[in-house]
Amino acid sequence: MHHDSRLRAAARAVYDAVYPTDELAPVGFEEAERFGTIHYRRAVEAALEVKCLLAQPDAQLPLF
Repeated sequence: MHHDSRLRAAARAVYDAVYPTDELAPVGFEEAERFGTIHYRRAVEAALEVKCLLAQPDAQLPLF
């Protein structure tokens, strides 16, 4: 994912928001990316979902 810097930045933002401490994620983002941990894969999946939502011009984003 190094070739898509915006998607990587989004995945990192998700990762850091969901796993802010060492107790929740055993490694930092770079290590999680390098090893392809489940935490990293879930952050990428969330970033991809947001990217798809934002690509829909008439989509109403849900408020949480």
